[in-house]
Amino acid sequence: MANTGVCWMEGKLQPLREARIPVIDHGLLYGDGVFEGIRFYGGQPLLLAEHLRRLRDSARAIALALRWSDEELTGIIGQTIAASGLSDGYIRLLLTRGDGALGIDPRSCAEPRLIVIADELQMVDPQVREQGATLIIASTRRLPPDGLDPRIKSLNYLNHILARIEANQAGADEALLLNALGRVTEGSADNLFIVRDGRLLTPPTSDGALAGITRALVMDLARELGIEALEQSLTVFDLYSADECFLTGTAAELIPVRSIDGRAMGDCPGEVYRRLAEAFAGFVQRL
Repeated sequence: MANTGVCWMEGKLQPLREARIPVIDHGLLYGDGVFEGIRFYGGQPLLLAEHLRRLRDSARAIALALRWSDEELTGIIGQTIAASGLSDGYIRLLLTRGDGALGIDPRSCAEPRLIVIADELQMVDPQVREQGATLIIASTRRLPPDGLDPRIKSLNYLNHILARIEANQAGADEALLLNALGRVTEGSADNLFIVRDGRLLTPPTSDGALAGITRALVMDLARELGIEALEQSLTVFDLYSADECFLTGTAAELIPVRSIDGRAMGDCPGEVYRRLAEAFAGFVQRL
């Protein structure tokens, strides 16, 4: 693996592979923390204000103090991007509970820890992006909102990792998670859209979908193109019978779907996907 990437932590920039945190950080011990993934293009972070707002909301939801202002965070992110030497890349912004005693009580953690990583990221093979991804429906269920609200972007991703393991074992590119009622929520690391009769549909956050930043952007772009875009509860039948399907995410960008559980989509890449991918590329170029 190439030795790339830089990390900002405790006021210092250092090569990513040299960055270290204490083993008593509660983010490591218990997944106690939140994060954001942010793409940058031409050195400019995409939709940074929206990402920082979601980070702040997630931190407040778990009673974790974010003592850095948006201006300070923007400056730190800019420094990290500059130090990376990359024009296009990926920022991982993490806020952990910090160092504490063994045991889950967060009162032992005196100070939160902020970590900012800038590196390259290629989530999917270019051939998959061109020809479409293969998906399976995972047996792993999405945690319910009354257990862990999907709007909290926490460091605890084990639920989604288990779904990803299922995809790997099935030889698929990605896995979709259903909720306890059998409704579609999202992929292991991305939001999902389907197209049916020219309408763009995506599961609501109330069903367990993350309030994705790219998801919101795609819905805005669709409306600008005159495409009706709605949140709507979806079942497996809706996936199997869709005209088109695609995934979105900060890391994923937009990825067309070729098949789900061996059922071929009506069209891949479909016309709606192509129009939205072109609109997304145009949005990025205007940064």
